[in-house]
Amino acid sequence: MRAVISVVGKDRTGILAKVSGKCFELNANIVDVTQTILEDLFVMVMLAEIDRINCDYQRFVALFTELAEENGLKIHVMNEDIFNAMHRI
Repeated sequence: MRAVISVVGKDRTGILAKVSGKCFELNANIVDVTQTILEDLFVMVMLAEIDRINCDYQRFVALFTELAEENGLKIHVMNEDIFNAMHRI
């Protein structure tokens, strides 16, 4: 199973490191990432394999929500299957 993790926030150093560090801590394997800076906004979408995470999915999502709140970011975690179903025409 894979998850799509999207991150938006005011650009500053360390955002990618914090999000990827949380993936490492939870044993999620990052398989793809794209990021850009839109004026002063940091925008990133990450695809992570979550078959071997060391917590349940709900806790995984909650920990990224906590990370977002601690760092003034918006982080959204979605199961890839749900993401794909939402974007089918």
